[in-house]
Amino acid sequence: MSEQMQGSSSPADSSEGGRASRVRGWLWAGGIVAGGIATLVVAVSLRQGSAPIAIGERAPDFAARVVIGEGETRSLDDYEGSLVLLNVWATWCMPCQKEMPSIQRLYDAYGDRGLRVVAVSVDDGGQREAIRQFVAEFGLTFDILHDDTGAVFETFQLLGLPETFLIDPEGRIRDRVIGGADWYSEQKRALVEQWLPAEQAS
Repeated sequence: MSEQMQGSSSPADSSEGGRASRVRGWLWAGGIVAGGIATLVVAVSLRQGSAPIAIGERAPDFAARVVIGEGETRSLDDYEGSLVLLNVWATWCMPCQKEMPSIQRLYDAYGDRGLRVVAVSVDDGGQREAIRQFVAEFGLTFDILHDDTGAVFETFQLLGLPETFLIDPEGRIRDRVIGGADWYSEQKRALVEQWLPAEQAS
């Protein structure tokens, strides 16, 4: 785990509506000011008895709707055989905004070599137009999905936003970053090159 974030916790709720409301409550947890820069901190506690998903484990499947297009649902299975960078974010999340350009640069460099970037927004259901505007503002060309139910947040046992997983072509997690990162750094590019599909790695 590359970074740590702190924040508030909330008890579990079994209903889908309650789950979505709970996740929104987690995500809107307050901001802190450090060195004059406001940073939105959004973190949650894990459900009792569950352990965080670890590097080397198989990534759980998920389902979310495509934002640009006909709104069809996609899952991790749709990216089988590709190296997947799964990024969970929200339009109002400042660290998400800061890291998006580096994710786009990474996709530009490796998209034709087997890297698929899948960015899942967890904004409220009424924010699809705001998501589209965000995509246009940042010139994002990778897959943008939307989950307003809280399912992705719970399935991946997320601890904050943004949170990003690098999932190898066999479906195993090879990196997990909580918080913003420079995804075009030398270190991250080396990691991506290490796990590209064999037939496209060179």
